[in-house]
Amino acid sequence: MKLDPVETRTVAAEFIGTLLLVFFAVGSAVLAADYIGALGIALAFGFTLLALAYALGPVSGSHLNPAVTLAMLLQGRITLRTAIEYWIAQIVGAIIGAALLLLLAKQVPGLSTDGTFGSNGFGDRSAVHLNTGGAFLAEVVLTFLLVFVWLAVTHKVAVVGFGPLALGFTLALVHLIGVPLTGASVNPARSLGPALFAGGDAFSQVWLFLVAPLIGAALAAFVHQIVQPHGAPVLIADERAVGGHRAYELPPDPAETEAGRHEGPTRRRPPEPPAGPAGPGAGGPKGGPSDGPTPPIGL
Repeated sequence: MKLDPVETRTVAAEFIGTLLLVFFAVGSAVLAADYIGALGIALAFGFTLLALAYALGPVSGSHLNPAVTLAMLLQGRITLRTAIEYWIAQIVGAIIGAALLLLLAKQVPGLSTDGTFGSNGFGDRSAVHLNTGGAFLAEVVLTFLLVFVWLAVTHKVAVVGFGPLALGFTLALVHLIGVPLTGASVNPARSLGPALFAGGDAFSQVWLFLVAPLIGAALAAFVHQIVQPHGAPVLIADERAVGGHRAYELPPDPAETEAGRHEGPTRRRPPEPPAGPAGPGAGGPKGGPSDGPTPPIGL
């Protein structure tokens, strides 16, 4: 499959972006969790996505997440070919990013990466020992929120303006809630890369973090289509305003409006003519000579 220059740029952006997301965001959990805690990890994920969305959002949309790409495909914003290209770039980028992170982690004395390595998990691998059903539900709901916001702040695919702020804040919020539950995946590529190198239970449980985020993304695409159908006005709340008037203006009385429509425009009465001089020779209404001769007196 040959790529044209534009496709090359977008695919490269997804590859590099996902690589950096895994290296820096997952790296915060692998290398610095004891120092920054769950709050620091959540902020690391949010800030990393915010920065990458500003850098790569105008190029590829900065999906960096197969779940986001699936939602864009279901909404008809990208073609199936583009989605497949993005998925391949994201998965390969996540694996290489995890490999680079592992190489760095191996240089830290006493740091163990076996079975953990920033991977996601449930049961005994969850900080709160969340069971399989709870983990599945959590990943579906958390991914739903992230993808729904993503669809709402993007007109088509590109992320521009203040969109990266909303996406970064949302991902940070998702991790604030999700880190104690499952480690917060919401991204199949982000889960697959570290799980390949962690091995053990991390790899045996990764199926949940591949399936649940995709279901959450599909639900978000469906709900967003109901709330904001394609081609509908964006500021729909203004369309519901009373009569389309500003808040400080009162709408016209419907009865008066209907009566005015039937009666037509109001006509003004012409002004009364001024009184002319009395007596013989007084003419017409303005006091000038009359059009006809004055009849003889007495006739």
